[in-house]
Amino acid sequence: MKTIQVQAPGLLTTVQDLGRPGFGPIGVSPSGAADPISLRLGNLLVGNEESAAGLEMMLLGGTFIFPEGAILALTGSDFSATLNDVRVNIGASLYVRPGQTLRLGSTNSGARCYLCVQGGIAVKPFLGSASTHILSGLGGFEGRPLRKGDVLRIGRSSKRFRNRTIAQLALENFSRRKVLRVTPGPQADWFSESSLGAFYAGTYRVGEQSNRMGLRLEGPAISQRGASEMITEGVSLGAVQVPAGGSPIILFVEQQTTGGYPKIANVISADLHRVGQLRPRDEIRFEQVTFDAARSLLVEQEKLLSSRELILV
Repeated sequence: MKTIQVQAPGLLTTVQDLGRPGFGPIGVSPSGAADPISLRLGNLLVGNEESAAGLEMMLLGGTFIFPEGAILALTGSDFSATLNDVRVNIGASLYVRPGQTLRLGSTNSGARCYLCVQGGIAVKPFLGSASTHILSGLGGFEGRPLRKGDVLRIGRSSKRFRNRTIAQLALENFSRRKVLRVTPGPQADWFSESSLGAFYAGTYRVGEQSNRMGLRLEGPAISQRGASEMITEGVSLGAVQVPAGGSPIILFVEQQTTGGYPKIANVISADLHRVGQLRPRDEIRFEQVTFDAARSLLVEQEKLLSSRELILV
């Protein structure tokens, strides 16, 4: 079986697939790739199922040796990757000869880069998923970020190498946005018109303490109409909750599954991958859309992902 040797792990490199949805009622958040679109594209480039496990790197990439060679692709943010000191393109398949070394540096654009290999990363699944849940120490490779000296197994595959590239149209459609589209949250009516106006007109900066559990935002404080308190209830991926201090938090892939803070909005499914590419100090705004519009945008996104024009061969 082919392997990947970790010479340097990078800042926060973990094994991720598309997560384990459906376990919220027992307190397990989905985890999975913070930018699932990039993971899906990477798997398509190397001939995998879209849900195959790959490596997610944040802000600073790692250095990896492929003793038996591999077929791989890098997607997401540009981390200035080189293969044996030769620059590697983002969004294209790549044939790696036995013994070659892949090095990634710090990001030039968004927050996360994905390394997908033909056959996928082979780890023992937890609740049907290979994704690493960092806070609980479950799933992935020993339930933790990678360390120097780790050896990862690559799943078996007999497919031949084919030159594949993501079409420019797709890259433009999946590019980063400074405006996140949202639908009204279940407690949107708890906030005054002036607070709602401030939320949608204001610019927010991603705080330094943000992580896969949630993104803390710095900007216009939001206040409730009164001193209402709510009963703890289930929360959804992408919910924008407003704690007592008035600074919004976007709940993300390792979110708590219940919460007692009111939710002013929810990031639409078609924009969740863009949340995964936000870095500390990035600035964003929110734009409200209807539920019908949110559904249509997701349908259009999925049509593009299944289109024959998505990958150029």
